[in-house]
Amino acid sequence: MEATVTTANNEEKTWGGGNEPLGASYGKMMMWYFIVSDALTFSGFLAAYGFSRFKFIETWPLADEVFNHFPFMHGVSAPMYYVALMTFILIFSSVTMVLAVDAGHQMKKSKVAIYMFLTIIGGLIFVGSQAWEWKNFIKGEYGAIETKGGSLLQFVDKDGKRVALADFAVKLPEGREALTRDKGKWFMSDAETLPTYSVAEVQAGFKAHPELLVRTEKLTEKKQKTILTREESEARLSQAHYVVEGANLTRNEYGNKLFADFFFFITGFHGFHVISGIIINIIVFFNVLLGTYEKRKSYEMVEKVGLYWHFVDLVWVFVFTVFYLV
Repeated sequence: MEATVTTANNEEKTWGGGNEPLGASYGKMMMWYFIVSDALTFSGFLAAYGFSRFKFIETWPLADEVFNHFPFMHGVSAPMYYVALMTFILIFSSVTMVLAVDAGHQMKKSKVAIYMFLTIIGGLIFVGSQAWEWKNFIKGEYGAIETKGGSLLQFVDKDGKRVALADFAVKLPEGREALTRDKGKWFMSDAETLPTYSVAEVQAGFKAHPELLVRTEKLTEKKQKTILTREESEARLSQAHYVVEGANLTRNEYGNKLFADFFFFITGFHGFHVISGIIINIIVFFNVLLGTYEKRKSYEMVEKVGLYWHFVDLVWVFVFTVFYLV
């Protein structure tokens, strides 16, 4: 019986791909391996977010109240408008990437360069928009009070509309000031920046405005925050411990602290991927201009970068769904 011997020079195809399993080049296979492993990472993050939200569903912030800003429209409530625009821009950049890959298959250098450039612009706009959104999220708009028990108290008028601390808090003589280097021989800076108003100033302002009420972070059956009576509001406000302005990894004026932690971590991790994709796209873009892929007679590098960019877009669809829509 004759034995079949396979050598390095054998032209017989391995797995039907000729050292290219499933018909994919080594570079494409490695990109797919990376995408699968990264997808598992994002899946773990989103699963943890879903578990935490389910556990603390009664105190979870309402997305329509958190993400309601739009550039150059200060004071106008536009829930989800800007986030929707960001999402459209990122998805459109995925379309231009598809066109760049298609142009590469046709060996049309100029079209590849144009579509790659548009993809880069779309990515930059998205990252800039995300940074703007972070700024508003961190800064906050209304402010709130954290009680000694860790509950969050927000303020509304008789119609249930949110009222900012700046609209009613009074200025009292300073009882505490932030430590600075020139205030003592042994210098130790404050771990946190002092809020604009003290607890006493908020309490005094609340007493001077009888039309104000306190709204707790607990949701009702109608998915609205619970509004207390004036007497209940005064009783809860007497337990005030700290003034919260905006959101950070320690406190969150919008509701449950975990919401801010997950928001910073997951959107930040996705933003890091987008920035990485932009940098890689810029490198490939200049290689296109230099004719590198024309000399190789293959634009496969554009296709591999395109796989990564589509993955980043797809991940954002899931992030957008769990943070903004659900």
